[in-house]
Amino acid sequence: MSAGEAGEAPRIAMLGGTFDPVHLGHLRSAVELREALALDTVHMIPVHVPPHRQAPGVSSMHRLKMLAEGIGDTPGLVADDREIRRSGHSYSVDTLASLRERYGEEARLVMAVGHDAFLGLPSWHEKERLFSLAHVVVLDRPDHEAALPPELADLIAGREVTDRDALMAAPAGRLLRLKLPSRMAISATELRSRVGEGKSIRYLVPPAVERYIAEQALYGSEGSAVAAIPGVVGVSE
Repeated sequence: MSAGEAGEAPRIAMLGGTFDPVHLGHLRSAVELREALALDTVHMIPVHVPPHRQAPGVSSMHRLKMLAEGIGDTPGLVADDREIRRSGHSYSVDTLASLRERYGEEARLVMAVGHDAFLGLPSWHEKERLFSLAHVVVLDRPDHEAALPPELADLIAGREVTDRDALMAAPAGRLLRLKLPSRMAISATELRSRVGEGKSIRYLVPPAVERYIAEQALYGSEGSAVAAIPGVVGVSE
């Protein structure tokens, strides 16, 4: 039974990214994050105008559609378009504020970030406000024991907890480092290169995403390539 069904405060996560394209590493991480924290919903949110990097070459709507196709009927995962609907830079603090407004002050709201994004947290827009809106969960990599930069160490001082129960004891304001069981080293950059070179991305992305890329001729693919995907032609959406 989920937290919401049990009459407890809902447990919600935000997992943002360019998803250019979404791949099995993204999706498996979302599933395992939900399981590890007993979450009701993981909002997977394609960034519209990234504050810290060049905008993706593929449109936001294509990336949202690929995400929705990839998620399919997976329980608890949602392809969320709220950053695409918002003008200007896609600041995480604004997205968290929107989720907080939707779910209420008692909701346990989590922002999940990768280790590299975590290291850049001191440069984020309204970084102190992030912790007033949500917990931060860092999806760690093996070298996470390295010393943190002083500015980051100061930002998270006194916030770190070591388990799910301690994290969920409050609506926001804490930090948990989390190791997920599966570590799928799939690179979206490499996927784009493979598509452009006419190489296979089978078993790196869901079949529906592979089909969509071919149908829409994304990343330099040929639209007619969908005919070469066994078991895809004629399958209803």
